[in-house]
Amino acid sequence: MNDILIKILKIIGIVVISPLVGGFLSGLDRKISARLQGRKGPSILQPFYDVRKLLQKEQIRVNSAYRFYVYLSLLFIIFTVVLIIMGGDLLLAIFVLTIGSLMFVLGGYASSSPYSNIGSERELLQMMAYEPCVLLVAIGLYYQSGSFFVKDIIAQDKPAIIYLPAIFLAFVYILTFKLRKSPFDLSMSHHGHQEIVKGITTEFSGEDLAIIEITHWYETIMALSFVYIFVAFSSPISHLYAVLACFAAFILEIIIDNACARVTWKTALSSAWGVTFFFGAANLIVLSLLSKF
Repeated sequence: MNDILIKILKIIGIVVISPLVGGFLSGLDRKISARLQGRKGPSILQPFYDVRKLLQKEQIRVNSAYRFYVYLSLLFIIFTVVLIIMGGDLLLAIFVLTIGSLMFVLGGYASSSPYSNIGSERELLQMMAYEPCVLLVAIGLYYQSGSFFVKDIIAQDKPAIIYLPAIFLAFVYILTFKLRKSPFDLSMSHHGHQEIVKGITTEFSGEDLAIIEITHWYETIMALSFVYIFVAFSSPISHLYAVLACFAAFILEIIIDNACARVTWKTALSSAWGVTFFFGAANLIVLSLLSKF
């Protein structure tokens, strides 16, 4: 009974703390980006102020269908985050994550706006670009540890990154897609003056837009959790190194976002697949050869 209660409290803690950390990272992102651009920038807590303001706004909806999909997307992403942090099945988490992303796409298609529809199509292209690498990460981690469970992977004597350095580099490359950074921010642009206005979120406002922002905070934690899995192992101090690696990867993505212009969907798709299959295949082949000696 105590074990069940502890697990429930852990799940509640993950659900509550994850968006707080994600929102803080979002504010840090805006602050660092502003400094890189020679501006002072907003407060680190500005994302929380923005979400509060959105929740207080009057709701204006073209139809109520896309709201249903947005909330479903949030629920699936929360389940993914809980599953990974609780040490659950990584492969199941990836499949649930995909379903959550598809719900978001359906929300964009439910709108009558052509900009939202184009954004939804580009979101699907982004999924096509990064999904093979995410699956390859799961396969590589299984090959190295013999388990899809996160708790077993991080319980190894050595970190997975030692055996899977090329796959880790490939994941860092597609991390730009998941964090919605340039040059791969195709479906939901940072600024409304681009060719698809605000893309998939063009027709969203008020509470619905706040839910999308909170979902992105959860997605940030989920994406960085993969970096954590690569670095953490049985040594207690390794968890500190894993957190530092997550922070370093996040800072790197901010720099890339500010240094690169958006590319076309063809370039995004071909480059992601090229990096995935070249680095992934090479890493697995070397790992297979080493296991025979």
